[in-house]
Amino acid sequence: MDYRGLFEDAIDTLRREKRYRVFADLERIAGHFPKAIYRDSADNEREITIWCSNDYLGMGQHQKVISAMQETAGKLGTGAGGTRNIAGTNRPLVELERSLADLHRKEAALVFTSGFVSNEASISTIARLIPNCLVISDQLNHASMIAGVKQSGMEKKIFRHNDMKHLREILEAAGKDRPKMIVFESVYSMDGDVAPIEEIADLADEFNALTYIDEVHAVGMYGPRGAGICERDGLMQRIDIIEGTMAKAFGVMGGYITASQPIVDAVRSYASEFIFTTALPPALCAAAHASIEHLKSSTVEREGQQRQAQRAKEILGAAGLPVMPTNTHIVPVIVGDARRCKAASDMLMDKHNIYIQPINYPTVPKDTERLRITPTPLHTDEMLFELRDALVSVWKNLDLPMNIDTSQLTAQALNSGDLVLPTTGG
Repeated sequence: MDYRGLFEDAIDTLRREKRYRVFADLERIAGHFPKAIYRDSADNEREITIWCSNDYLGMGQHQKVISAMQETAGKLGTGAGGTRNIAGTNRPLVELERSLADLHRKEAALVFTSGFVSNEASISTIARLIPNCLVISDQLNHASMIAGVKQSGMEKKIFRHNDMKHLREILEAAGKDRPKMIVFESVYSMDGDVAPIEEIADLADEFNALTYIDEVHAVGMYGPRGAGICERDGLMQRIDIIEGTMAKAFGVMGGYITASQPIVDAVRSYASEFIFTTALPPALCAAAHASIEHLKSSTVEREGQQRQAQRAKEILGAAGLPVMPTNTHIVPVIVGDARRCKAASDMLMDKHNIYIQPINYPTVPKDTERLRITPTPLHTDEMLFELRDALVSVWKNLDLPMNIDTSQLTAQALNSGDLVLPTTGG
């Protein structure tokens, strides 16, 4: 058996399909975000502007957050020393979990090493602990949620994205007596659309189902204290388990769940992914805690981000670029072809010193490949106009479609197979 050849063939397949991922060698400059130093394969360096970071508010560069990390590492050292069962729980982690529980107005919180792990571990553990549980999952849920559903080993049903009629049909077929858990997201990060949370909560109440929401692309971003869409819409108490991350708008690392004390304690006690994983280091916990506490009282970052996201949609749309309409901070610009999406990304970097990663299948459906732009409060208006001019130049050079109707690019259209994009520029 030619094992090496098997893996080379697998990689060659990705290259042929233009789905092979290349990581940009970037060195972010503290205090100068969204600027960074880019190094090519020959180690030549130049300054570029990042337009696709999930550090949505620039909190990874905030002095309070940096200082908290530096001071804590100086006092407590770097590592956590092991799992929490073996090494105990470092004090900054205790304070972080209390802060998260307070943020979402829940009884308890549990921190994991990443948002992927928190979803996979929590969904699978909770479902397994409920006898005969039926897990009902939104069609466009994140890979981490899908992994959790599969790992649970319980029966699952998939409802069409944000389709409440279809969700009701599944619930009715299951009956009110069977245990059920509805698993969904608040902000879907590729299309930038939002779940009908209140309607899902109403159906959950009617059919006696547990609710689990992923708010990773919303925490820090929405609500008076940055607790997410559920807080913004006054629905936190109607959702049983709220999952989030410290790695996006909070600018650090790690995932978490918040819920009632019994649910959190059950996940803590049964989830192998938690039990057998070394805890987050104290310095990371202190930095995340500082970021969360700052954003509970400061609205400057959220307001600035929302202003610049709206400005980006207006400026890029007015230039004829195919901006997909959203009500959130996500600004997708549709290309519609994997090879040309990669080419557009490369040209932006090579000729304009702008970094935007191509988003291709399987992250998004085929023929809906895109550049996913995430403006922050630290992107200036001057940067926005530079981005517009660069994108227009790239679109013309590659003969990409402009002035097309992107309003049809809803999740329903994407999944129906009815969508047809122009193949030449306009």
